[in-house]
Formats: sequence, C-alpha cells, structure tokens
Amino acid sequence: MTWFSSPSDAAERLTATGYLADTATATTTFLAGALEKPLLLEGPAGVGKTELAKAVARSTGAELVRLQCYEGLDEARALYEWNYKKQLLRIQASQGQTWDETHDDIFTDEFLLTRPLLTAIRREQPTVLLIDEVDKTDVEVEGLLLEVLSDFQVTIPEMGTIAAVRRPYVVLTSNATRELSEAVKRRCLYLHLEYPDADRERDIVLSQVPDLEEGVATQLVTLVGRLRELELKKAPSIAESIDWARTLLALEIKDLDDAAVTATLGVVLKHVTDTERAVKELRLARA
Repeated sequence: MTWFSSPSDAAERLTATGYLADTATATTTFLAGALEKPLLLEGPAGVGKTELAKAVARSTGAELVRLQCYEGLDEARALYEWNYKKQLLRIQASQGQTWDETHDDIFTDEFLLTRPLLTAIRREQPTVLLIDEVDKTDVEVEGLLLEVLSDFQVTIPEMGTIAAVRRPYVVLTSNATRELSEAVKRRCLYLHLEYPDADRERDIVLSQVPDLEEGVATQLVTLVGRLRELELKKAPSIAESIDWARTLLALEIKDLDDAAVTATLGVVLKHVTDTERAVKELRLARA
C-alpha cells in the first residue's frame, strides 16, 4: 500500500480530515510511509501528536491500533499473553496424552490473547499502530519495541517468529519526560512538534468550529498564547483551544472580554493554581 504519494498529497489528505499540517509535518508523514520507518513525534502535551496518528488512519482508511503506555506496562499488556485458565482446562481434558502432544495442543492461536503490538503485526489490512506516550514506560519496555520497530515481527518462544504480512504505519509519541534510548531513536524518523503560531492555530480553530466569528477566534488564540507563556502546571492544548471556541459559540459570546474569560477559563485551565495565576498575571476581573 502507498500511504501517500507525496508530501503535498499528505498535506491535502490530512487537511481533509481536519488536521492542518505544516510543510515539515506533511513531509515527514509522507516519508514514514514511503520508507516504511516508524515515526517518533516528540513535544509538549497537547500539540497534536496523537491526533496526527489518528488523522493518518482517517485519511488512508486504515484501522488504528493503539498501545497506551504507562508506568508498569509489560509484555503481557503490550505483546501477548496465554489464556492460562483455558490451557489448564485443556490439560485436564487431555489425560492420557503425552506432554509433547499436550504442549503442541495448548500453545496455539486458540489460546493466544493478542495485545496491540502483536495485533498490528498480524493484521492483513492497512493498519496504523500508535504507541502513545512511550516515555511513560520503563526503559526495559523499549526492548520489547525494538524487534517490532526494526523487523516488523514478534517472536513467541512457543510458536516461533510472526512477521508482518503488511507492515503497519507506526507512530510513537513522547512528551519528552525522559530521554528515549538511542536504539529506539535510530529506528525512527523524528519530528518535534511545538504549539502552532497564532495564525495557524486560528485556522485550526476555525476549521473545527467554522461558525465562530474570525474576530473572536483571533482573540481566543491570542489569549491562549499568553496563557502558554505563563508558568502553569498544564498549558492549554490545541484541543482545549477548540473546546473553548465551542464554548464561546454555545454561549453566543461575541467578545472575549474579562468577564467572558473569567467565566469560561475552566475550559482551558484545569488546576486552581493555574486559574489563580492567570487571573493575576492577565489582570482579569474576578467573577
């Protein structure tokens, strides 16, 4: 499968799904498919890393398989595990058989529980494999990824090596909370995403909330930019900018004055200390 025919094709098709990609993003997205290499997206939370993987899936008609990473993630949750209860029942029902016969019987597809990595490798249809927030896992988990990222295959000791019939389009995201290993980075194309500038973010907001007046959209992205310059626990994401735009539209707010900002600030700031800092630093009138 040809994922995208060119960078411009990637940009056009991503835009059609609502994801406005700049030149660097469109080019790297194209190359990840053309070179069949995983794409590592790094940057602060809320800049559209996960959404890019979803947009690739939407724009190509591929199925999205997602591995959400977290501390404590292990092989059983990432790759596969055996259905031990079902295996035990089969062993109990196989009295009279030799162990070799029973072994060959219980280590088959019937007893295999596939997890996201193995699921993506085994799919014959176009697949986008999203390994989300890989920096939240333990360093040891990266070893599980290397075989998939290098050779697009998974080795199951009891069954052998399972190679991909159709290579998935692989996207890894990282919020850069820790440094990833050089072994993982070598196997990937790399793209650092930052928050868009005001003009691009206004275009993104208007593409998602087309009924919002341009003047209000301009006020909104300007204020979001000012909020991101503050030392907040959690800076507003692009998705929260869009939520704010929908909020203003629902409330029929035509001017984002102090009263409107104070009344709706909870849409974009989710910590009381962030709200207090914003009110103080932006000199907003308290409700």
